[in-house]
Amino acid sequence: MKEGIIIVNKPEGMTSHDVVDFVRRRLKVRRVGHAGTLDPIATGVLLILVGKSTKLFNHFLNFDKEYIATMTLGKRTTSGDREGRVIETKSYNHIIEDKVKDVFNSYIGNIFQVPPMISALKHRGKRLYSLAHRGIEVERAARPIIIKEFRLLEFKPPNIKFYLKCSKGTYVRQLAEDVARDLNCVGYISEIQRLSVGPFDISQALSLSQINESNLQSYSL
Repeated sequence: MKEGIIIVNKPEGMTSHDVVDFVRRRLKVRRVGHAGTLDPIATGVLLILVGKSTKLFNHFLNFDKEYIATMTLGKRTTSGDREGRVIETKSYNHIIEDKVKDVFNSYIGNIFQVPPMISALKHRGKRLYSLAHRGIEVERAARPIIIKEFRLLEFKPPNIKFYLKCSKGTYVRQLAEDVARDLNCVGYISEIQRLSVGPFDISQALSLSQINESNLQSYSL
């Protein structure tokens, strides 16, 4: 029986479920899942679970994650990323590099984050994103997360490139919106790459064309 994990470098433009379907067809196996959704605009490490390894889903979700991402200031979108419709604009001319660093530092540690409406969390049995697509916004409870590292990599307004290491349950899109708010501005995620999920690193990740049965790795708790 085919089972194990595959570390995939998800290409831009595909959903995580698209990658699951691709692996299912490529390996000719029905039982395939993923651990940790990546948005269509995101690239990078996506853990694909095959066969009995799908039972390890919750274990993989608990891993820390690392990202390199770019937030673009001056516009807020319905989705929190570049694919959404612009719903607010604001000047970013007052923002300086040192202020960005100060705001980043203020998020490091144990904090609470209100999940975005564009998420797979449920409200009374309905996915938040399905409500959002119907123009419905509901109150969401803030949830504890841990920001372990949050560093400015490049400051070229309106774009701010950063490195992030965070706990499970962290929404990078929401973090970007919150940072922009603290800068008295608005913003959205324009690029994002996941560098790692726990011990699984981008250097180990395979392109879709490289995936075959020999790539299945065993993993035990």
